[in-house]
Amino acid sequence: MAAIYSGISLKLKSKKTSWEDKLKLAHFAWISHQCILPNKEQVLLDWARQSLVSFYKKKLELREDIVERLWVYIDNVLRSKKLQRLLKEGKTVTLQISLVKVINERIAEFSLLGSQRHVGAVLSCCQAILSTPALAVTYTARQELLVALLSQLCWAACRQPEAAAMVTPLFEVIHLALGQYLSVQQQQVNPRRAFGELTGHLLQPCLLLRHLLSAGTWAQAGPGQLRPALSRDLRSQLEAVLRGGAFQPELLASYKEELLDQPPPEDAKRGAMKSLLAPADTVIAGLADAGFCEPPLRAAVVAGSAALLYRLFLDAYLQEGTQLLCFQLLPRLFGCLRVARLPEGPESEPGLSTSDWTTELLAVEQLLTSVAGNNIYNIAADKIRHGEAQFRFYRRVAELLVRRPQASVPAWFRCLRALLSLNHLILEPDLDGLLAAAWVGADATEPRTRRAQEALLRTLFQTYARLRQLPRLLEGVLGVVCRPAAAPEAPRPPVLAAGPASALRDCLLDLPPSQILDAWALVLDTFQAAVLPRLRGDVDAALQALSLSALLHCLLVHAPCPGAGTPLPVVWRTRAAMDRMLRELVQPLLGLLPAPRGPGPELWLQKVSDAVLLLAQAWAQVDAAFALNCSRYGTPAPSAALEGEAPERSDLPPLLPGVEARRWRKIEKVAARFDSVGRHCLEQLYLQRMKRTLVQAAGSSPSKEALGTLRADAAYILASGRDSLARGTAAAPWDGQAGTVSAGTYPVAHWHLVVSNLTILAPYLGPGDVRDLAGVLLRTLPVNGAPDGPAEEGEPRVTLGKLSQAVLRSPVFPELQTLHTAFLTRLAQECAGVLRAGVRGDPGPLRQQLPWLFEEDPGDVAPWEAGLAKAGPEGSEPRGDVARNLLSLVQGGFPVRLEEGPLRRLLGLLDVVSALQLDSLAAPCHARYFLLLLSAALAPPGGSCTPSQALRFLTACYRLLGRLQRARSARAVLKVMYASDLCEIVLTSLLRACRGRRVDMDGDVDAAPWREFLQAAGTFLEQLLQALVQAKHSLVLNFGKILAFLSEAATGARPGQCSPPGRQLLLVSLTALCRALGPVVRERRPQPQAPEALPGLLRQAVLRTGEALQPWPARGPPPAAPLAAVSALLEADLGLHPETETETSQTPDGTRLSHPALYRTVYSQLLAELPALAQDAPAFGAATHFLALFVRAPKLHPTGEPVLDAVFHSVRRVLADPAVPAPAVQAIEPHLGALLARLLEAGSTEDFRAVLQCVLRGLDLRNAWSADRPAILSALTLIKLLLDCPVSEGQASLFWRASPQIITALTLQTREACQEQPAAVAVVESALDVLAALLRRGEGAIRSPHHVSLAFGVLLAVPLDRLAPPELGRVFPRAHSVLFAILQCHPKVMLKAIPSFLNCFHRLVLSVIREGRQRDKGGAEDLPGVLACARLVERMYSHLAARAEDFAVFSPFMVAQYVTEAQKVTLYPAVKGHLQEGIYLILDLCIEPDVQFLRASLPPGVRDGFKELHSDYVKYHRAKHEGERRYAV
Repeated sequence: MAAIYSGISLKLKSKKTSWEDKLKLAHFAWISHQCILPNKEQVLLDWARQSLVSFYKKKLELREDIVERLWVYIDNVLRSKKLQRLLKEGKTVTLQISLVKVINERIAEFSLLGSQRHVGAVLSCCQAILSTPALAVTYTARQELLVALLSQLCWAACRQPEAAAMVTPLFEVIHLALGQYLSVQQQQVNPRRAFGELTGHLLQPCLLLRHLLSAGTWAQAGPGQLRPALSRDLRSQLEAVLRGGAFQPELLASYKEELLDQPPPEDAKRGAMKSLLAPADTVIAGLADAGFCEPPLRAAVVAGSAALLYRLFLDAYLQEGTQLLCFQLLPRLFGCLRVARLPEGPESEPGLSTSDWTTELLAVEQLLTSVAGNNIYNIAADKIRHGEAQFRFYRRVAELLVRRPQASVPAWFRCLRALLSLNHLILEPDLDGLLAAAWVGADATEPRTRRAQEALLRTLFQTYARLRQLPRLLEGVLGVVCRPAAAPEAPRPPVLAAGPASALRDCLLDLPPSQILDAWALVLDTFQAAVLPRLRGDVDAALQALSLSALLHCLLVHAPCPGAGTPLPVVWRTRAAMDRMLRELVQPLLGLLPAPRGPGPELWLQKVSDAVLLLAQAWAQVDAAFALNCSRYGTPAPSAALEGEAPERSDLPPLLPGVEARRWRKIEKVAARFDSVGRHCLEQLYLQRMKRTLVQAAGSSPSKEALGTLRADAAYILASGRDSLARGTAAAPWDGQAGTVSAGTYPVAHWHLVVSNLTILAPYLGPGDVRDLAGVLLRTLPVNGAPDGPAEEGEPRVTLGKLSQAVLRSPVFPELQTLHTAFLTRLAQECAGVLRAGVRGDPGPLRQQLPWLFEEDPGDVAPWEAGLAKAGPEGSEPRGDVARNLLSLVQGGFPVRLEEGPLRRLLGLLDVVSALQLDSLAAPCHARYFLLLLSAALAPPGGSCTPSQALRFLTACYRLLGRLQRARSARAVLKVMYASDLCEIVLTSLLRACRGRRVDMDGDVDAAPWREFLQAAGTFLEQLLQALVQAKHSLVLNFGKILAFLSEAATGARPGQCSPPGRQLLLVSLTALCRALGPVVRERRPQPQAPEALPGLLRQAVLRTGEALQPWPARGPPPAAPLAAVSALLEADLGLHPETETETSQTPDGTRLSHPALYRTVYSQLLAELPALAQDAPAFGAATHFLALFVRAPKLHPTGEPVLDAVFHSVRRVLADPAVPAPAVQAIEPHLGALLARLLEAGSTEDFRAVLQCVLRGLDLRNAWSADRPAILSALTLIKLLLDCPVSEGQASLFWRASPQIITALTLQTREACQEQPAAVAVVESALDVLAALLRRGEGAIRSPHHVSLAFGVLLAVPLDRLAPPELGRVFPRAHSVLFAILQCHPKVMLKAIPSFLNCFHRLVLSVIREGRQRDKGGAEDLPGVLACARLVERMYSHLAARAEDFAVFSPFMVAQYVTEAQKVTLYPAVKGHLQEGIYLILDLCIEPDVQFLRASLPPGVRDGFKELHSDYVKYHRAKHEGERRYAV
């Protein structure tokens, strides 16, 4: 080999050697240890470098593949472990600058021309150089090379975004280059050079690349996808480069000189560094350069970059005294945006598109938010010191926004809100235009836009409410509303939709009564002066009247109600305003409504009737509330009736004072012509009169006149919307505002009115109305999970389906007996109608056989129900007839067949039945529903139904039949037919279905639908037999007939037994029979006169069940049905032979039992297959029940095999099996606990000692070191189960003596689990569960305080800050439980370790604050989990406050910790509310010196937060509780 490498340098330089041979020679020379050359690494690297440099300088001609291989060779050398080892050893390998320049040139070529020749290898070489510090010095020593490389890399990424194959390597190299440049930039001592490099070479490509990364250019899934973490890192690095180059601390003087016209100080002039010329203009010139990106992209890049640069500028230079400097850059950056250069006239040139406006306004919003968030604008300082420079700029922005409204862009509303938060005077001159564009004339339909509009209006109302200038704001609104419309009959958007109404409502709660009354008077004056005189016949005035009525309605309805403490002048003024409104506005408007003699001006008539009835309803509602709440309010002054009407005399309250009944009849005719606001408000007026009538008759029964009025009013309300509900299945969702009711939403509004007042209406409705109401309720329920209306994201809308579902689930519904009965009747009619439609052949005979399907009026008593009423010991017996009819129909082929459509409809109706409270059914209704459901279950599915649909239907039927059998009136069924006949009917039908393969599921008896059906059918049979036992109706006769039928079916005389489904069905039936008979036999055995027939029947049932289980499947995990059967069989067998449960019985091998061999076979199989059953909870439950029974029978135990040990180790195998997921373990824990309790009961103390030793071995640290996590989890689960098991005194003593060892093991295991990356959350969760249970159960048993204190170490080891939100949501409650267990069960230990306790609790509070902060993007989906944690924190605060004597000393420190952390973030309001309610309880413990101490010692920013917190505490919490204490004894 040495000969090969002799003269290697000459061979590499020789022209005679081919390039293929040179490359092979160089490769083998590099990797071979036999090639010995002085400085071999440098020689080989220089040869490859020189070859490439010569090629690119045209001094050498090479083929493309040779060039590629040379690049690959250099890459391999640079990345080789050999070179890395040599560099670590200190050997010098120099990388020549010429190679670096060639790399830069190739990347520049790729950037400019898009040429991808050798670019992959070049990027790989560059990555290898930059990632190796000893090689990267070539770039860092020549900074201009690094700047050029970084610039070309950024341009390459921006100009070649479609080069998918190059995305990952290119951005990896950019990441490395940015890192190297940042390290060089931070060490740069010449700020001018760093600034020049940035503005001359890096500013534009960095801004463009950051914009593309933020826009998600490479985020789409595919070969060109960029990792999100890398994208975030790149954006962060780019921002750091921009900040470090353009906004260095040394440049502050230059910016001041430029932006503030301040001359530099003398020492700066004499210093080494000369002041830069206009750094701000230089940066802005680079940003505004038109050529650095394509025109379609330039506007978006400039908009996003302006906001970014301003944020970076603030981060660098914002401090006390630089607010004006920070502002001065804002107008210059704003001038780069296109919106700043729009001409004054709105029509002078085509405007921007909606997408352009969105981009520009987002940038404006970010700029204004930066100003508001950093307190740059101080109103007083700007006015006094700076001549309102900032105010004038913000006014210019406000004029631009109001002059060019963009109500379809959410950012437009947010910009206005930001300006409003700075100073309301900025928008004050344009208030009318703002209200017109952003509220009255804005038709915001998109949900995001509506939310932005609502936020703006809420801020607007809150601002003017705080300034006590709400009338000024309403004056502007009224002026806009009363403006003439361009098109008089054009529809106007509602003035008070849900969002604006909510904002106004919240604002009214904080206003003094005088302000509200002033606003009220202002609206009344405007209505009277501007609208009422020109209202007759004027459509535009009618539209204005409706808008003003909606505004006045909101003011009236949501104003605070005067009470006993309201000053008398306010009450008098309120009374006068109410009288004035009725006399001068409502009554004149009612006088405008004509009798409908002709068609008339429909739009005018509709709007005027809507306006006047909205006002009338508001007046009546508010007048009633005021009169009830304030005794000094009095009654309205007598007012004259409308012109031409004679006053009527009546003691009952009128709809409205001064308006007589004849006028209302005319108004009703007008309102009935339109499904709109007026009709809805008229219904509310009638409802209001019903309420006042009931209040007037309180304490006594209503008079005959009052009763007639109540019935007439209730009938009118229901009849008013009957037609609209009949055609309202596609009604639009309603936002709940009375002023927004339209033809599309009227059915929902009417139905909302009815269902919200059912307790008032239902007692006074006639039978026909009640039936109609029940029909509407059933018809509007969403069936089969179908949506009940178009749902909009984030919009709480009322729909017909939601309202009806709320009624159905209401606990009040069963109390409304007439309506509940009518609904049940209507539901039964619908079910019967579907079944009648499926009758095949002549329905005549069926009327006698199935009378409940053909009842014309179910309210009448049917013949079979009459027999039910008479049935008893001496009554007639209708039971035989009903059973015979059903059995004959089933055996001859049930004449009702359900195809797919009717079956789906019936399934929907069954869902409705399942939502009812079936326990409240009366006996006749119970029996009717039982027979209907039984008929549906007996009806065979048609050919269009699949087996899965048929099984789902049968499962629903038998589940409901089982629920009926658990109900209060279950015995009513046994008065209709005998239990034995019912079992025969059901099983005959099901066996025929199995024979006809209608429910076969293609022979798959393990399919989930079939297992669910078997479970439902078995549960129904068990419930039926339990009802038979409880009723004690001829037990021997009924059980004998059932057993005879099953025996006959099992021996082959019945169809269906040959198929696997039929056999399983018989097995389930025999299982139910054994479970019902076994307890009866055990209870009656001690009685000397107990009949022998029942034990004989049980013996036969045991034999039949054993035969049905043969042959037992010897391999694989057995299914749930056979396991349940063999478990019931063993239990019944043990009940027949109780002596087999003792060691001293005379049955040496358990031969008295019926099937000992079967039991032993099942036992052996379960020991082997128990882990395989863990994911099937029903099968696992049956298996553990069998094992518990098997343990009770010592004579069944195999000789020489310890059954207790075998079963326990099988349980351990289940818990330690990695294939069993955590949810499955949680599902089977109750079964395991029951089995373990049985094992401990049967075992001795030594057995328990062996169990404890096994558990402690599972907690050995060697399991953590060997990553045997299943062994650890199984040990933790076993401890948790042991804690819940009843144990003997000796076993308990043994356990608690081992508890210190357990707690120590838990501490060590938790620490090991938390040190893993990522943390083993499953181990932490289980350890915390065990620790909490151990501390709770160990109250008084754990003697050493030290062992309890170890729990704090466990809690402190949990890495709450590294957990993802879902993981935190699981760990947090467990940590809270541990703390609560220490607090409640070990108070003495807690008193000695209060600092440790509070430290652990503070970590919990800190995690809630961290996860509950508002984020720019995302985070809201985790809010429910964070809220649950916040509630736990509030609860712990309450527990601490309850122990005031222990924690009072520490209360100021707890408050200081909370305020310090909460001040750093902006919390979600709901999270903040829970935390503040808890900290208020701790503030209750603080005395006045503590408050003074906090105010003096907290840092300035935190001190402000504490002052705000304490102010809210005094205003809301302390005042509330002081008020409560006044009434406490």
